[in-house]
Amino acid sequence: MALYEHVFLARPDVTSQQVESMVETFKGIIEGNGGKVEKVEPWGLKTLAYRIKKSRKAHFTLLNIDAPHPAVAEMERQMRLSEDVLRFMTIKVEALDPEPSAMMQKRDRDDRRDDRRGGDRFGDDRGPRGDRDRGERGGERRRRDEDTSSQSEEG
Repeated sequence: MALYEHVFLARPDVTSQQVESMVETFKGIIEGNGGKVEKVEPWGLKTLAYRIKKSRKAHFTLLNIDAPHPAVAEMERQMRLSEDVLRFMTIKVEALDPEPSAMMQKRDRDDRRDDRRGGDRFGDDRGPRGDRDRGERGGERRRRDEDTSSQSEEG
């Protein structure tokens, strides 16, 4: 049997549960035709680089498939008929990667970065600008302004 990586994009207005049921439907088609789905990775709702069928976002899902070509062809035919699938792409590969894909690794790396910072998402836990040390020049400027204001009050 041949090995494939398959990614499909579902409309943004469908729920995550509906996307999962679509995945189960496509898995059933593959398994019914003598293949199996090795891995399913839901990448979530992502912004598209350009509009596809009037949508700016889509639910991305990766399937690693070990199946004969007719099974994959039938799955693709069903996807073409489905109004909920915006696009799909199937690539024949030499070996399936059991590790998480690059998209999932990126998400894990982003989560770890947020945990390391400690503060809010942007790492800005320094407080408002007035609490920061202005340095020597800031202090000189303040003293000069105070001296000028006291002279004008006297004169």
